[in-house]
Amino acid sequence: MPAEQRSDPPPTTPTLPHQRVRGDARPVRARTGRRTAYWPRLVIALTLLACVTRIPSFRLKLWNPDEGYLAVQARMLADGGALYETVVDRKPPLLPWLYEAAFAAFGDDSLLPLKVLAVLAHLATALLLASLARRRWGDGAGRTAGVLYLFLSIGLNPEDTQAATFEVFMLPATAAAIWLADRRRWAWCGLAVATAFLAKQTGGAVLLPVLWMLWRSGARRADVLWLAAGAVLPVLAAAFATDPRGFLFWTVTGSGAYASFTGSELHVLSRALTNTALLAVACAGLIPAVLRVLRIARTGAADLWLWLGASAVAVCVGFHFFGHYYLQLVPALALLGTAALQSLPREWTSATLSTSALACALFLAWGLLAPRPDLAHAERLASAIGRATDPDDRVLVWGMHPETYWLADRTPATRYLTAGFLTNYSGGRNGPQVGEKYAVKGAWDVFRTEMAENLPDLIVDDSRGKPYTPDALPTLRALLAAGYERTAVVEGAIIYRRVG
Repeated sequence: MPAEQRSDPPPTTPTLPHQRVRGDARPVRARTGRRTAYWPRLVIALTLLACVTRIPSFRLKLWNPDEGYLAVQARMLADGGALYETVVDRKPPLLPWLYEAAFAAFGDDSLLPLKVLAVLAHLATALLLASLARRRWGDGAGRTAGVLYLFLSIGLNPEDTQAATFEVFMLPATAAAIWLADRRRWAWCGLAVATAFLAKQTGGAVLLPVLWMLWRSGARRADVLWLAAGAVLPVLAAAFATDPRGFLFWTVTGSGAYASFTGSELHVLSRALTNTALLAVACAGLIPAVLRVLRIARTGAADLWLWLGASAVAVCVGFHFFGHYYLQLVPALALLGTAALQSLPREWTSATLSTSALACALFLAWGLLAPRPDLAHAERLASAIGRATDPDDRVLVWGMHPETYWLADRTPATRYLTAGFLTNYSGGRNGPQVGEKYAVKGAWDVFRTEMAENLPDLIVDDSRGKPYTPDALPTLRALLAAGYERTAVVEGAIIYRRVG
């Protein structure tokens, strides 16, 4: 690393204009003992808070189908599967690799190690935000930013916030990118941007505020090259470590139909408004402070507003508006709230933190008490599959809950772990664009080849009246009619056994 990259220059964003001078609003220049005690105390406090806010995640085996999908992918990879060839998803490879590594180290029958890693990911994000805020506005701001982030991080439906999935592991990388850009360590900043992208494509949105910070710092050509190298080379390495064409198709070019919401406008709008309202409730403490400061002064935090804006665009990409997408907004919101509080009387900080703590308690109670009927159904269905098959049997679960494969400990008969890839029902689409002709390009050809080479021993129709029922799909309907007989029904899911 060049010498200029190892320096620790001033932050690229100025402190707040009109900032009220108070004891905890400036960088600490106190006695050595106080300075050395700051981080140990804050780390302990934030660790405890991170553990408390994530208690509900340990209550259930898994919280949403994404966790189940990753768990099944990890098992398939461990059994010799190839990512983007015989194991496919519309996501980059970092999380499947992480799940695979955790399963290799701790066994593949529990997500407990991933849940612990998720706690650590939230803690790392909180500490990075605390460091950013302390560097800009002082000790008190550092504590406020870290605490605010952890309060806000569970401010959505618990199945979106308590799951160990893509956004949770993307957030530390996005926070690290801003933290490193603030210190002008451009190569490492690029690596953080690449890591965010490899966790989830929309993590790359953090590049926009990073580029602004690069420009504000008076970027030299060497800085631009270091940032570009750090951002591009890891992505290229991941592409060549898998399958370059498959990587490009599954992460970028192959999701056109998935991103369309034609015919599902009201469904999508309802989800967007619901999740926006939930996050607004979680942010009830800091929204008044931000609005107050916007009325009376400039915030001097353009990079944070750019970060929030880029994250908002990332939430909207694909027009799905799932709750876990909104987690990408939380780090920037926590820092903007902290920035606003530096221009307001001290009482505002107390009121903001108290209100945020109350909202956090409500979402925490929701997580501790929320029923999970889909998980209960998947567990009962998995038990039925286990009783009806041997460990080496291959199973096709025709539905949107891939966790059934993991819970039953049975090998999927196809690389397409949900019906969405073959019908475009992915993302809860309930409009007319569901059917064979709306599938991922070439998916039915691959599926027919898989069925011709090795028929599943059991087919489970878990559509339960959804638009992707086998009766509406000629290929699947013909497959069932040619060699399967109905043997059981489990809560609306129909089990078919191969004849002979």
